[in-house]
Amino acid sequence: MSTNRAGRPGGHWIAASKALGRLVSTAGTYPHICDRTIAAEDTISGLPVQVARWEKARYCAACAHDTYVRTHPSTPDIRRPEPMPNDESLREVALAAAARGWYVFPLRPDDKRPAFPDHPADACTGRDPRCCDGHTGWEARATTDPDRIRRGWAQLPYGVGIACGPSGLLVADLDMPKDGQSAPAEWSDPLCRNGSDVFALLCARHAGDAAPEVWGTYTVTTGRGGTHLYFRHPAAGPALRNTAGGRGNGLGWLVDTRSHGGYVVAAGSTVAGRPYTVARDLPVADLPGWLAQRLAPAPLPPQRPIAVALPTGRAGAYLDAAIGRQLDYLRGAAEGERNHALYVSAVALGQLAAGGALPAEQAAGLLERAALSIGLTRFETLRTVRSGLAAGAKRPRQVAA
Repeated sequence: MSTNRAGRPGGHWIAASKALGRLVSTAGTYPHICDRTIAAEDTISGLPVQVARWEKARYCAACAHDTYVRTHPSTPDIRRPEPMPNDESLREVALAAAARGWYVFPLRPDDKRPAFPDHPADACTGRDPRCCDGHTGWEARATTDPDRIRRGWAQLPYGVGIACGPSGLLVADLDMPKDGQSAPAEWSDPLCRNGSDVFALLCARHAGDAAPEVWGTYTVTTGRGGTHLYFRHPAAGPALRNTAGGRGNGLGWLVDTRSHGGYVVAAGSTVAGRPYTVARDLPVADLPGWLAQRLAPAPLPPQRPIAVALPTGRAGAYLDAAIGRQLDYLRGAAEGERNHALYVSAVALGQLAAGGALPAEQAAGLLERAALSIGLTRFETLRTVRSGLAAGAKRPRQVAA
């Protein structure tokens, strides 16, 4: 029988942990340095490891792991026993979606957040080469180019996101209630147990529109058991945006929609280990007319003209032309590029404002009015304009007299 360094029987010592330079074993159960009980012992003295209170979290592997989990809540568990999609299968998912004409972009592995960019617009430093000309979001990066897709999914098993706006899609997201979540009074009917039930009831209220179960359209079952119904965005009329539940022009409890400015997780991807799967592999149906009317954005309030006091002479002519170029660039931006164009224009006018050529509030007003006129939402407009003006202010540009 072998003996340990303290003269005790035992032959299964391991050097898996180290605290203050002393190896610990798994031979018995001893108080851990964070006051929890764990299999560990000081192999020199035979006594439990003693560490100052302020150092406990530093030396305790269990505490360090708990801290890491709290600060990285979405980190995939690489020890998951279930088989996960690999980079090759997910690349095929992305290529198949692009073959349907759907614009795709990478999601973080086993997550629903975009992989790129990994920062919001107001925190963009420009160090990412794809942001060298201004912050570029996931919608502007989405593509149907097979070569770009093969390169993008060559190294890591990124999930696949579908940018609904550029793809000409509107997706009805029929969710399941979370634990403890109850329906609001409007939807307290016992038959309304989830988003599919609510959506079916909405359909029943409109004569001539069948329930979603018999609609022939492409359908995906989400990781939590919900449903994504894919529809073609109307060719005419206003650009439909995202809606959430019954707020604003939303449809109802647990019924969200994704279109311009929104995305969905493609079938074949996973989120938190739960797969998204195809329920009905059918052509995408047209969006019913009543749905298009319900989801149409409210008309903008009357816009007051914004007067900009321009200097006289060449300086005034230059400033007038510079403002006009940026607003024309913004109004002419293609679908999927509009938020990026707004940021670029805000940076340019922010430079002029910081140089004293025009007041910052007038620059913001001009940009907001133009952005709202091309279909951007007020929330994303205000956020992007604020970020762009702040970035431009770091590099003031003066207009010569």
